[in-house]
Amino acid sequence: MVTKRVVEALGILKALNVPREQQNERSALTLLALLGLAPRTPWSEAEAPLLGITEMMAILRDKFGKKYAPNTRETVRRFTVHQFVQMGLVMANPDDPLRPVNSPDNRYQVAPTLLKLAQTYGSTAWDYSLARFLETAEALHKLQPRERKMALIPVTLPDGKRLSLTAGGQNELVKKIIEEFCPRFTPGGVLVYVGDTGDKHRHVETGYLERLGVHIDEHGKMPDAVVHLAEKNWLVLIEAVTSHGPIGMKRHNELKALFGAARAGLVFVTAFLTRRAMTKYLADIAWETEVWIAEAPSHVIHFNGERFLGPYA
Repeated sequence: MVTKRVVEALGILKALNVPREQQNERSALTLLALLGLAPRTPWSEAEAPLLGITEMMAILRDKFGKKYAPNTRETVRRFTVHQFVQMGLVMANPDDPLRPVNSPDNRYQVAPTLLKLAQTYGSTAWDYSLARFLETAEALHKLQPRERKMALIPVTLPDGKRLSLTAGGQNELVKKIIEEFCPRFTPGGVLVYVGDTGDKHRHVETGYLERLGVHIDEHGKMPDAVVHLAEKNWLVLIEAVTSHGPIGMKRHNELKALFGAARAGLVFVTAFLTRRAMTKYLADIAWETEVWIAEAPSHVIHFNGERFLGPYA
């Protein structure tokens, strides 16, 4: 029965014209788990449980006898579930759209339209239901950007303008940098660049940067935020550390090369959410840089040198 059920699930995926990379046993079993089906459960009894990747893999092991190695979890997430989400077949975090994309608590659920279609598989209504589903698939796909817009973090720029950042990754910290660090330590500064986990160059003042001698390198790794403090002619380069490291010597040299033509002094700032987060990277932080911690927003930690929060020749 397991083999038969997997073949049926593969038949559904092929009928939906999913990419060939998702027409495999792993994707078929994942679809069955997301539909709450066991080898002998009728398709008409398909459900829409809210599942995390680990829960899906437990179902595949317990109900279908398919035991994947623990390191396969990322494969299921990156090469099956993510594609299902992009195709509009599965919803990510319908219980909490603002949950960060890298959260261990991410949950997935089949879209209502796919559930209704799956419940007709093997019945006389299947062909009609499939035709109707495929007719509306393009409209369903067009809804995805609107759904993503719900999962955005509102940010107020120093000049009062509003900006939206993709939820997840380091963007919660980027929001704090813009709204808490900048008013305290770069008052009157111009926010000339903001990166984003969902949009690499979310906010760029291209003309302003070019006047300072800075040209955005599409292949260069920009800092998460750049502020020009015109009063002192400083360019403050800020890295938000959540999953990646701080401004160490290697990154310090990369940024100096990236902004080497800038007609302004360079200030390097690493931002952390908490002091505990900083301690993990303490040995890696480069000298002659600054550290800002969001949980203590009125303080900056200076790593050596003869100046405090200023550029070095």
